[in-house]
Amino acid sequence: MPALKRKKVLLMIETSLNFGREVLRGISQYLISQRHWSVWLDMRELMAEPPSWLKAWDGDGVITRSATPELVALLRKMKLPAVNLTDVHGNRDLPHLWVDQAQVGQLAAQHLLERGFKHFGYCGFGNHDWSRKRHAGFVAALPNPAQCSVFESDWSSTASPTWEEQQSALITWLQSLPRPVGIMACNDLRGQHVLDACRRADLAVPEEIAVLGVDNDELICDLCDPPLSSVIVNPRKIGFEAAQMLDQLMNDVAIESREVLIPPIGVRARQSTDVLAIDHADVAAALRMIREQACAGLSVPQLVRKTKLSRSVLERLFRKYLRHSPQQEIRLTQLKRVKELLVETDLPLAEIANSTGFRHSEYLSVVFKRELGITPGEYRRSVAGKL
Repeated sequence: MPALKRKKVLLMIETSLNFGREVLRGISQYLISQRHWSVWLDMRELMAEPPSWLKAWDGDGVITRSATPELVALLRKMKLPAVNLTDVHGNRDLPHLWVDQAQVGQLAAQHLLERGFKHFGYCGFGNHDWSRKRHAGFVAALPNPAQCSVFESDWSSTASPTWEEQQSALITWLQSLPRPVGIMACNDLRGQHVLDACRRADLAVPEEIAVLGVDNDELICDLCDPPLSSVIVNPRKIGFEAAQMLDQLMNDVAIESREVLIPPIGVRARQSTDVLAIDHADVAAALRMIREQACAGLSVPQLVRKTKLSRSVLERLFRKYLRHSPQQEIRLTQLKRVKELLVETDLPLAEIANSTGFRHSEYLSVVFKRELGITPGEYRRSVAGKL
Protein backbone atom coordinates (compact mmCIF):
# COMPACT_ATOMS: atom_id res chain seq x y z
CA MET A 1 0.00 0.00 0.00
CA PRO A 2 1.54 3.35 -1.06
CA ALA A 3 2.38 5.82 1.67
CA LEU A 4 -0.02 8.71 2.22
CA LYS A 5 1.15 11.79 0.32
CA ARG A 6 2.02 14.58 2.75
CA LYS A 7 0.86 18.13 2.15
CA LYS A 8 3.77 20.50 1.53
CA VAL A 9 3.43 23.57 3.74
CA LEU A 10 5.60 26.69 3.83
CA LEU A 11 5.88 28.52 7.17
CA MET A 12 6.88 32.15 6.55
CA ILE A 13 7.22 33.02 10.23
CA GLU A 14 10.04 35.00 11.78
CA THR A 15 12.33 33.19 14.18
CA SER A 16 14.00 36.45 15.26
CA LEU A 17 11.15 37.35 17.66
CA ASN A 18 9.74 35.38 20.57
CA PHE A 19 6.19 35.85 19.21
CA GLY A 20 7.05 34.07 15.98
CA ARG A 21 8.82 31.24 17.80
CA GLU A 22 5.77 30.74 20.03
CA VAL A 23 3.51 30.64 16.96
CA LEU A 24 5.73 27.89 15.59
CA ARG A 25 5.37 25.97 18.84
CA GLY A 26 1.60 26.16 18.48
CA ILE A 27 1.83 24.80 14.93
CA SER A 28 4.08 22.03 16.23
CA GLN A 29 1.47 21.12 18.85
CA TYR A 30 -1.08 20.66 16.08
CA LEU A 31 1.26 18.54 13.98
CA ILE A 32 2.06 16.24 16.91
CA SER A 33 -1.47 14.88 16.64
CA GLN A 34 -1.66 14.98 12.83
CA ARG A 35 1.78 14.18 11.34
CA HIS A 36 0.71 14.55 7.73
CA TRP A 37 2.56 17.67 6.56
CA SER A 38 5.94 18.10 4.98
CA VAL A 39 7.01 21.44 6.49
CA TRP A 40 9.47 23.96 5.11
CA LEU A 41 10.40 26.72 7.56
CA ASP A 42 11.62 29.88 5.87
CA MET A 43 14.11 31.22 8.43
CA ARG A 44 13.57 34.96 8.40
CA GLU A 45 13.03 38.24 10.19
CA LEU A 46 9.63 39.88 10.44
CA MET A 47 8.64 41.68 7.22
CA ALA A 48 11.43 40.07 5.16
CA GLU A 49 10.73 39.81 1.44
CA PRO A 50 9.27 36.53 0.11
CA PRO A 51 11.92 34.01 -0.99
CA SER A 52 12.78 34.23 -4.68
CA TRP A 53 12.03 30.55 -5.24
CA LEU A 54 8.39 30.86 -4.10
CA LYS A 55 7.10 31.60 -7.61
CA ALA A 56 8.22 28.16 -8.77
CA TRP A 57 7.37 26.30 -5.57
CA ASP A 58 5.08 23.28 -5.96
CA GLY A 59 3.43 23.33 -2.55
CA ASP A 60 0.00 22.96 -0.98
CA GLY A 61 -0.32 25.77 1.57
CA VAL A 62 1.28 28.68 3.40
CA ILE A 63 1.11 30.18 6.88
CA THR A 64 2.67 33.63 6.87
CA ARG A 65 3.56 36.52 9.17
CA SER A 66 4.73 38.56 6.15
CA ALA A 67 1.52 39.24 4.23
CA THR A 68 2.78 42.16 2.13
CA PRO A 69 0.61 43.25 -0.82
CA GLU A 70 3.14 41.66 -3.18
CA LEU A 71 3.02 38.32 -1.36
CA VAL A 72 -0.78 38.28 -1.25
CA ALA A 73 -0.94 38.95 -4.99
CA LEU A 74 1.52 36.12 -5.64
CA LEU A 75 -0.39 33.65 -3.46
CA ARG A 76 -3.61 34.48 -5.30
CA LYS A 77 -1.90 34.03 -8.65
CA MET A 78 -0.56 30.65 -7.52
CA LYS A 79 -3.99 29.75 -6.05
CA LEU A 80 -2.30 28.58 -2.86
CA PRO A 81 -4.38 28.24 0.33
CA ALA A 82 -2.84 30.59 2.89
CA VAL A 83 -3.45 31.87 6.42
CA ASN A 84 -2.25 35.31 7.46
CA LEU A 85 -1.02 35.88 11.03
CA THR A 86 -0.14 39.58 10.98
CA ASP A 87 -2.09 42.81 10.61
CA VAL A 88 0.92 45.04 9.98
CA HIS A 89 -0.66 46.02 6.66
CA GLY A 90 -4.29 45.69 7.77
CA ASN A 91 -6.69 43.16 6.27
CA ARG A 92 -5.38 41.77 2.98
CA ASP A 93 -8.42 39.55 2.40
CA LEU A 94 -6.69 36.32 3.35
CA PRO A 95 -8.14 34.07 6.07
CA HIS A 96 -6.43 35.32 9.17
CA LEU A 97 -5.86 34.89 12.88
CA TRP A 98 -4.78 37.94 14.83
CA VAL A 99 -4.33 39.00 18.39
CA ASP A 100 -7.43 40.85 19.58
CA GLN A 101 -5.64 44.19 19.63
CA ALA A 102 -8.57 46.12 21.12
CA GLN A 103 -8.65 43.76 24.11
CA VAL A 104 -4.88 44.15 24.51
CA GLY A 105 -5.33 47.91 24.83
CA GLN A 106 -8.26 47.51 27.21
CA LEU A 107 -6.30 45.13 29.43
CA ALA A 108 -3.37 47.55 29.54
CA ALA A 109 -5.67 50.42 30.53
CA GLN A 110 -7.28 48.30 33.24
CA HIS A 111 -3.85 47.41 34.66
CA LEU A 112 -2.82 51.06 34.93
CA LEU A 113 -6.22 52.22 36.17
CA GLU A 114 -6.07 49.60 38.94
CA ARG A 115 -2.88 51.30 40.08
CA GLY A 116 -4.69 54.61 40.42
CA PHE A 117 -3.24 56.54 37.49
CA LYS A 118 -5.08 59.59 36.24
CA HIS A 119 -2.61 60.59 33.51
CA PHE A 120 -1.69 58.28 30.64
CA GLY A 121 0.53 57.99 27.61
CA TYR A 122 0.79 55.68 24.61
CA CYS A 123 4.06 55.00 22.80
CA GLY A 124 3.61 53.21 19.50
CA PHE A 125 4.72 52.65 15.93
CA GLY A 126 2.61 54.89 13.70
CA ASN A 127 3.23 52.85 10.53
CA HIS A 128 1.78 49.61 11.94
CA ASP A 129 -1.94 48.87 11.97
CA TRP A 130 -1.73 46.62 15.05
CA SER A 131 -0.16 49.46 17.05
CA ARG A 132 -2.97 51.83 16.06
CA LYS A 133 -5.57 49.26 17.12
CA ARG A 134 -3.90 48.74 20.49
CA HIS A 135 -3.89 52.51 20.98
CA ALA A 136 -7.60 52.71 20.11
CA GLY A 137 -8.43 49.95 22.60
CA PHE A 138 -6.32 51.64 25.26
CA VAL A 139 -7.91 55.09 25.03
CA ALA A 140 -11.42 53.61 24.70
CA ALA A 141 -11.00 52.00 28.14
CA LEU A 142 -9.92 55.23 29.83
CA PRO A 143 -12.49 57.36 31.67
CA ASN A 144 -11.46 60.31 29.49
CA PRO A 145 -9.57 59.64 26.22
CA ALA A 146 -8.22 63.20 26.35
CA GLN A 147 -6.14 62.06 29.34
CA CYS A 148 -3.82 60.14 26.99
CA SER A 149 -0.81 61.75 25.30
CA VAL A 150 0.68 59.93 22.29
CA PHE A 151 4.20 59.47 20.91
CA GLU A 152 4.64 57.59 17.63
CA SER A 153 7.40 56.99 15.13
CA ASP A 154 8.15 54.41 12.43
CA TRP A 155 9.63 51.05 13.39
CA SER A 156 12.50 51.69 10.97
CA SER A 157 13.53 54.77 12.99
CA THR A 158 14.72 52.50 15.81
CA ALA A 159 17.75 51.56 13.70
CA SER A 160 21.03 53.49 13.63
CA PRO A 161 21.65 56.37 12.88
CA THR A 162 18.13 57.63 13.72
CA TRP A 163 18.03 55.80 17.07
CA GLU A 164 19.64 58.64 19.01
CA GLU A 165 17.38 61.20 17.34
CA GLN A 166 14.30 59.18 18.23
CA GLN A 167 15.38 58.72 21.84
CA SER A 168 15.98 62.45 22.14
CA ALA A 169 12.43 63.12 20.88
CA LEU A 170 11.07 60.46 23.21
CA ILE A 171 12.80 62.07 26.20
CA THR A 172 11.32 65.45 25.31
CA TRP A 173 7.85 63.88 25.19
CA LEU A 174 8.29 62.09 28.52
CA GLN A 175 9.49 65.26 30.23
CA SER A 176 6.37 67.09 29.00
CA LEU A 177 3.93 64.66 30.66
CA PRO A 178 2.19 65.31 33.98
CA ARG A 179 3.41 62.91 36.64
CA PRO A 180 2.80 60.31 37.90
CA VAL A 181 1.82 58.86 34.52
CA GLY A 182 1.10 55.35 33.27
CA ILE A 183 2.39 54.57 29.78
CA MET A 184 1.36 51.74 27.50
CA ALA A 185 4.05 50.78 24.99
CA CYS A 186 2.72 49.01 21.89
CA ASN A 187 5.08 46.06 22.46
CA ASP A 188 7.98 45.03 24.69
CA LEU A 189 10.60 46.44 22.32
CA ARG A 190 8.85 49.81 22.51
CA GLY A 191 8.66 49.46 26.29
CA GLN A 192 12.43 49.02 26.38
CA HIS A 193 12.78 52.23 24.37
CA VAL A 194 10.67 54.11 26.93
CA LEU A 195 12.64 52.71 29.88
CA ASP A 196 15.92 53.63 28.21
CA ALA A 197 14.67 57.19 27.67
CA CYS A 198 13.54 57.39 31.31
CA ARG A 199 17.00 56.33 32.48
CA ARG A 200 18.71 58.89 30.27
CA ALA A 201 16.39 61.64 31.53
CA ASP A 202 16.71 60.55 35.17
CA LEU A 203 12.96 59.92 35.43
CA ALA A 204 12.07 57.48 38.21
CA VAL A 205 10.37 54.23 37.15
CA PRO A 206 7.81 53.33 38.37
CA GLU A 207 7.40 56.19 40.86
CA GLU A 208 7.14 58.96 38.24
CA ILE A 209 6.52 56.94 35.08
CA ALA A 210 5.07 53.41 35.04
CA VAL A 211 5.63 51.47 31.80
CA LEU A 212 3.68 48.50 30.43
CA GLY A 213 4.65 46.57 27.29
CA VAL A 214 2.90 43.87 25.24
CA ASP A 215 3.87 40.28 24.25
CA ASN A 216 5.59 39.22 27.50
CA ASP A 217 8.84 38.43 25.73
CA GLU A 218 10.64 37.32 28.88
CA LEU A 219 14.12 37.89 27.44
CA ILE A 220 13.36 41.54 26.64
CA CYS A 221 11.30 42.15 29.78
CA ASP A 222 13.94 40.78 32.15
CA LEU A 223 16.77 42.62 30.39
CA CYS A 224 15.00 45.94 30.96
CA ASP A 225 15.93 48.08 33.94
CA PRO A 226 13.67 47.83 35.83
CA PRO A 227 12.07 44.60 34.53
CA LEU A 228 9.15 45.41 32.23
CA SER A 229 5.53 44.53 32.99
CA SER A 230 3.75 43.20 29.91
CA VAL A 231 0.39 42.09 28.52
CA ILE A 232 0.47 38.35 27.86
CA VAL A 233 -0.84 37.46 24.40
CA ASN A 234 -1.36 33.89 23.20
CA PRO A 235 0.77 33.14 20.11
CA ARG A 236 0.76 29.38 20.71
CA LYS A 237 -3.01 29.31 20.39
CA ILE A 238 -2.72 31.41 17.24
CA GLY A 239 -0.27 28.90 15.76
CA PHE A 240 -2.41 25.90 16.69
CA GLU A 241 -5.60 27.35 15.24
CA ALA A 242 -3.79 28.62 12.13
CA ALA A 243 -2.56 25.10 11.39
CA GLN A 244 -6.06 23.76 11.89
CA MET A 245 -7.49 26.42 9.57
CA LEU A 246 -4.93 25.75 6.83
CA ASP A 247 -5.59 22.02 7.10
CA GLN A 248 -9.26 22.68 6.38
CA LEU A 249 -8.47 25.00 3.46
CA MET A 250 -6.09 22.50 1.86
CA ASN A 251 -8.72 19.77 2.14
CA ASP A 252 -11.57 21.95 0.81
CA VAL A 253 -13.35 21.95 4.17
CA ALA A 254 -15.39 25.06 4.87
CA ILE A 255 -13.96 27.19 7.70
CA GLU A 256 -16.26 28.79 10.27
CA SER A 257 -14.78 32.27 9.89
CA ARG A 258 -12.15 34.00 7.77
CA GLU A 259 -11.23 36.21 10.72
CA VAL A 260 -10.40 34.85 14.18
CA LEU A 261 -9.29 37.14 17.01
CA ILE A 262 -7.40 35.55 19.89
CA PRO A 263 -7.79 37.43 23.21
CA PRO A 264 -4.85 38.18 25.50
CA ILE A 265 -4.36 36.08 28.63
CA GLY A 266 -3.60 38.73 31.24
CA VAL A 267 -0.79 40.95 32.50
CA ARG A 268 2.55 39.81 33.88
CA ALA A 269 3.33 42.48 36.43
CA ARG A 270 6.97 43.30 37.01
CA GLN A 271 8.77 46.19 38.64
CA SER A 272 8.03 48.77 35.91
CA THR A 273 4.40 49.07 37.10
CA ASP A 274 4.92 48.06 40.73
CA VAL A 275 3.49 51.30 42.06
CA LEU A 276 0.20 52.75 43.22
CA ALA A 277 -0.70 56.22 42.03
CA ILE A 278 -2.92 57.01 44.99
CA ASP A 279 -2.62 60.26 46.87
CA HIS A 280 -3.44 58.68 50.23
CA ALA A 281 -0.41 57.25 52.01
CA ASP A 282 -2.32 54.77 54.21
CA VAL A 283 -4.25 53.28 51.29
CA ALA A 284 -1.09 53.02 49.19
CA ALA A 285 0.70 51.27 52.06
CA ALA A 286 -2.20 48.84 52.56
CA LEU A 287 -2.30 47.99 48.86
CA ARG A 288 1.42 47.33 48.83
CA MET A 289 0.99 44.94 51.77
CA ILE A 290 -1.80 43.14 49.93
CA ARG A 291 0.24 42.85 46.77
CA GLU A 292 3.21 41.45 48.67
CA GLN A 293 1.41 39.24 51.20
CA ALA A 294 -2.04 38.25 49.84
CA CYS A 295 -0.73 34.91 48.59
CA ALA A 296 0.90 34.25 51.96
CA GLY A 297 -2.51 34.18 53.63
CA LEU A 298 -2.93 37.85 54.61
CA SER A 299 -6.29 38.49 56.32
CA VAL A 300 -8.19 41.73 56.83
CA PRO A 301 -7.59 41.70 60.64
CA GLN A 302 -3.85 41.34 59.98
CA LEU A 303 -4.03 44.19 57.48
CA VAL A 304 -5.83 46.37 60.03
CA ARG A 305 -3.13 45.72 62.63
CA LYS A 306 -0.30 46.47 60.21
CA THR A 307 -1.82 49.70 58.93
CA LYS A 308 -2.78 50.83 62.47
CA LEU A 309 -6.15 52.02 61.15
CA SER A 310 -9.51 50.95 62.48
CA ARG A 311 -11.33 48.43 60.32
CA SER A 312 -14.17 50.88 59.61
CA VAL A 313 -11.74 53.58 58.45
CA LEU A 314 -9.84 51.09 56.26
CA GLU A 315 -13.08 49.83 54.70
CA ARG A 316 -14.25 53.39 54.01
CA LEU A 317 -10.95 54.41 52.42
CA PHE A 318 -10.84 51.33 50.19
CA ARG A 319 -14.37 51.94 48.95
CA LYS A 320 -13.52 55.58 48.28
CA TYR A 321 -10.35 54.90 46.30
CA LEU A 322 -10.92 51.39 44.89
CA ARG A 323 -14.71 50.99 45.04
CA HIS A 324 -14.45 47.65 46.81
CA SER A 325 -13.46 46.25 50.19
CA PRO A 326 -10.02 45.19 51.47
CA GLN A 327 -11.20 41.56 51.43
CA GLN A 328 -12.14 41.84 47.77
CA GLU A 329 -8.74 43.34 46.97
CA ILE A 330 -7.01 40.43 48.72
CA ARG A 331 -9.12 37.93 46.79
CA LEU A 332 -8.52 39.69 43.44
CA THR A 333 -4.77 39.65 44.07
CA GLN A 334 -4.84 35.94 44.88
CA LEU A 335 -6.91 35.06 41.82
CA LYS A 336 -4.67 37.12 39.56
CA ARG A 337 -1.70 35.04 40.70
CA VAL A 338 -3.71 31.81 40.33
CA LYS A 339 -4.45 32.70 36.69
CA GLU A 340 -0.78 33.40 36.01
CA LEU A 341 0.26 30.02 37.46
CA LEU A 342 -2.45 28.17 35.54
CA VAL A 343 -1.20 29.60 32.26
CA GLU A 344 2.56 29.83 32.79
CA THR A 345 3.17 26.55 34.65
CA ASP A 346 2.03 22.94 34.73
CA LEU A 347 1.70 22.92 38.51
CA PRO A 348 -1.19 20.83 39.86
CA LEU A 349 -4.05 22.74 41.42
CA ALA A 350 -3.13 21.63 44.95
CA GLU A 351 0.30 23.29 44.66
CA ILE A 352 -1.21 26.43 43.14
CA ALA A 353 -3.70 26.64 46.00
CA ASN A 354 -0.93 26.23 48.57
CA SER A 355 1.24 28.94 46.97
CA THR A 356 -1.57 31.50 46.63
CA GLY A 357 -3.04 31.48 50.12
CA PHE A 358 -5.89 28.99 49.70
CA ARG A 359 -5.99 26.20 52.26
CA HIS A 360 -7.42 23.59 49.91
CA SER A 361 -7.66 23.17 46.14
CA GLU A 362 -11.38 22.45 46.54
CA TYR A 363 -11.95 25.86 48.10
CA LEU A 364 -9.85 27.52 45.40
CA SER A 365 -12.05 25.86 42.75
CA VAL A 366 -15.22 27.13 44.43
CA VAL A 367 -13.93 30.71 44.67
CA PHE A 368 -12.51 30.65 41.13
CA LYS A 369 -15.79 29.39 39.65
CA ARG A 370 -17.81 31.91 41.66
CA GLU A 371 -15.69 34.88 40.58
CA LEU A 372 -14.84 33.93 36.97
CA GLY A 373 -17.68 31.63 35.95
CA ILE A 374 -15.43 28.71 34.95
CA THR A 375 -13.30 26.16 36.79
CA PRO A 376 -9.50 26.48 37.02
CA GLY A 377 -9.12 23.52 34.68
CA GLU A 378 -11.41 25.08 32.09
CA TYR A 379 -9.51 28.37 32.34
CA ARG A 380 -6.15 26.65 31.87
CA ARG A 381 -7.36 24.79 28.79
CA SER A 382 -9.05 27.83 27.23
CA VAL A 383 -6.10 30.22 27.45
CA ALA A 384 -3.05 28.00 27.36
CA GLY A 385 -3.84 26.39 24.01
CA LYS A 386 -3.94 22.90 25.53
CA LEU A 387 -6.69 21.67 23.27
